[in-house]
Amino acid sequence: ETVLNACRARFGRSPKGLVCVIMFTLCLSGSLLGESVASAVVIGALIIGNLDELGMTPEQTTATIVMGCALGSIMPPISQASTMAAGLVGADPDAVLNWTYLTIGIIFVLCCIYVCTLFIKVKTIPEDLIPTKTASQILKENWPAMVPLAFLALAVIFRSGFKMDILVFIDPIIAPVKGIRVLSGLVYNITCLLYMTLILSLFYRPVRQQFGDICVQGFKNVVPTISVQACAAFLIGSFYIGGQIEATSAFLTTLTPATLIIGGLAAMCLLGMLTGSQTTTQTIVFTMIGPALIATGISPVSAAIAGGHWAMAGQGMPPADVVTFAVAGLVNGITGKKVDPIKAMLYACFMCGCMILAGLIFVCFVR
Repeated sequence: ETVLNACRARFGRSPKGLVCVIMFTLCLSGSLLGESVASAVVIGALIIGNLDELGMTPEQTTATIVMGCALGSIMPPISQASTMAAGLVGADPDAVLNWTYLTIGIIFVLCCIYVCTLFIKVKTIPEDLIPTKTASQILKENWPAMVPLAFLALAVIFRSGFKMDILVFIDPIIAPVKGIRVLSGLVYNITCLLYMTLILSLFYRPVRQQFGDICVQGFKNVVPTISVQACAAFLIGSFYIGGQIEATSAFLTTLTPATLIIGGLAAMCLLGMLTGSQTTTQTIVFTMIGPALIATGISPVSAAIAGGHWAMAGQGMPPADVVTFAVAGLVNGITGKKVDPIKAMLYACFMCGCMILAGLIFVCFVR
């Protein structure tokens, strides 16, 4: 909320500026939560009324929130889709995440231009949406709440950009766990940074007082996602043990690279459209397509980037995007206006097209 209000005060004094601020806040929230629906619920309730006052239709409001949240969910540091794709093909997750910063950053700018051009028709912002305080005043009043977020952001920036990793100090503690395959994900680099941020947040009295409730609510929020990922892990393990992946990969290597790329892209998008889940898409399709792409000479990093982006693109397409349905219900409840989810998904297809293009660039040109 502090970030949203400060950005509104600094950049949100025009309709297009306000929309860009809202999308940035949604993206930031999604990148830290790692979950589109959670970001939509947390931030959406604060900004739906603002978008409605700008004259956007309920479907445009829904699509704007969905694009911001979806881009945030694949934006590092958490980036479920990219991390999962990297794990499936054995790519260096840090390299994949560093490239994802660039691709999603560019797509974010393009989506902002798209929304401002297509959705915003008013020239001036309503008087009640203009902040009464300056950005510096808001930050001065609420800066203590920003310390954990600033710590996480700086730790990620120094680690990714300057190769300065504060995790070296706790390596002796987590090294034994890294050697246990089932538990190694608990001490993944980004996960450890989140642990440290959590510990830092415990210095705040409200967090300590409500820590039990926070843990319970957080557990409830992640149960649906974790259950899907756990089932996906068992399914992938069954595929490997049963030999299906080996047999399918052997067949796929007989295809021409162009056929493999186009066919793999189509399969991932189609399954994503039908299931509304990037996790399911990667589990069933990319588990087999990924190794085949690498066998054609594409690097594991490029294959992982393409897989993560294509899975997210398929998830956002009509007719089954879970995030759009959740946001549509939220918009309907706050504005009282009927929302057509399919129309909202069609509006958001611009983002999906950008993600497809980004994946194609990596497997066709970067390789």
